[in-house]
Amino acid sequence: MNGLSKIRRVLRTAVVASIVACVAASGRPCGATPVDPPPIDREFRGAWIATVANIDWPSKPGLSSRQQKEELTRLFDVATELNLNAIILQVRPACDAFYRSKHEPWSQWLTGAIGKRPRPAYDPLEFAVEQAHQRGLQLHAWFNPYRASHPTGSGKLSAKHVSKKMPEAVVEYGKYLWLDPGHPTAEQHTLDVILDVVRSYDVDGVHFDDYFYPYPVTETVDGGAGSDDNGLSDTGERRTRVKPFPDDRSWALYLEQTSPSDRLSRDDWRRENVNRLVRRVAEEVKRAKPEVAFGISPFGIWRPGHPSSVVGFDPYEKLYADSKLWLQEGWVDYAAPQLYWPIRSQGQSYPLLLDWWRRQNTRNRLLLVGNFTSRIGPKPNGSSVWSAAEVVDQVRLTQSFKGVGGNVHFSMKALAENRDGIADRLRAGPYAKPALPPAYDLLAAQGNPPKKPEATLSRSTLRIRPAEGQSTQLLAIQVYAGGSWIDFIVPGQTEKFDLSAALADGAEWERVAVRAIDRLGRESPAALFDTKRLSRRPSIR
Repeated sequence: MNGLSKIRRVLRTAVVASIVACVAASGRPCGATPVDPPPIDREFRGAWIATVANIDWPSKPGLSSRQQKEELTRLFDVATELNLNAIILQVRPACDAFYRSKHEPWSQWLTGAIGKRPRPAYDPLEFAVEQAHQRGLQLHAWFNPYRASHPTGSGKLSAKHVSKKMPEAVVEYGKYLWLDPGHPTAEQHTLDVILDVVRSYDVDGVHFDDYFYPYPVTETVDGGAGSDDNGLSDTGERRTRVKPFPDDRSWALYLEQTSPSDRLSRDDWRRENVNRLVRRVAEEVKRAKPEVAFGISPFGIWRPGHPSSVVGFDPYEKLYADSKLWLQEGWVDYAAPQLYWPIRSQGQSYPLLLDWWRRQNTRNRLLLVGNFTSRIGPKPNGSSVWSAAEVVDQVRLTQSFKGVGGNVHFSMKALAENRDGIADRLRAGPYAKPALPPAYDLLAAQGNPPKKPEATLSRSTLRIRPAEGQSTQLLAIQVYAGGSWIDFIVPGQTEKFDLSAALADGAEWERVAVRAIDRLGRESPAALFDTKRLSRRPSIR
């Protein structure tokens, strides 16, 4: 064999080895266009929009309807720019309404006076749902189940307010009015309010935060030094104690209607009042609209000592909120415990708490994390602040946990203000690629997944319409260009998609896949196009 033949033989051997290695690594020869795209990332990326006391929106009460709409759509635009996919909008902060309610008055934080309608007339929740869905965002309606007034409010309460309509079910505690969770009328009223929204609006979810029985209020009492068994502590000549929640009337009614052998302790009775509401909301929402999710974002600690190193507030004892029970009974479709502490917190370790919640999720519900993004500075009162890096690290840590489905940021204002560059860092980092919302396992088991959308590709224009009789929430478009797949997630009503405009630097595409995603998060089969770098007529299969 001459020298040239030896060189050719060595080269052939090297090429074959290289091809074998490529096939072994990727399942296809090097340079070949992949037939099917990889799965698109699934991650819940949400933000709360708080309306109470005008925290996020509207920026102040009494703005014109046009100004309110402009502010809300700007928040939604920021959400889409950040590749978020869900908004949790507070629609009932204190037995009032950010929508046309059959049961409660218009909110004072909307119009400046409780019971006053927006001018010109419009329905903020209807507008919000429409605008969110146009941007491919889920819209979850956030209710506070028991709070009936807030100290930042001003003016007289409307005749339509619960304190006027059913005074027997309303109590005063601290600077607030509350529906008494132990009063049957209060429970039914809250359920009626929620079902009114579920039946009347195309919301994707019903949401509660961490407010159930109120956070404890302290009061000062006369007395000498020392302490006693009622939790009194020394303050010199005066002492403070936790003010009892004023539910004597409903407690007495419970005792009267319950045989001694069946009576719960007062604390367990309060917990059962909350449990019953959670259970009924779960059941009734599914009965009204099975596709609507029900989620709760409880205090991030179930009880101190769980896990063993955790210390702090006890919502099981103080708020009568047994959040672990709701998750393990499967009453919620998702839970988003508020892990509002830094990663390196000694008594409230973010990763330890996250792992603890993950291990409690025995029914495989969607587990999320609530993040205190608004803690990013500056804080004018001098309280401690976080850097944007803390929140970005928390999101990355969440993404690393198997069995955890995403994050919800409190609140949208911090992201819109880009505090310490948080929006820029998320967009360049953990949210650089779009993601589909996770499917809710319990809901997704109902019925059949969507059918493949009807699509055509002409030059660079992709035209899409749903299969006959199908309702599409989102469209997932994947394009193979420049040696990798690029993902695009667009609203379900999108009819035309320009590939040339979507791809950077005029990149040529070789393959396109289009899937329909229904509101339960289920994917259709893909409509596939092989463009052969436009050298042949596009084909579809």
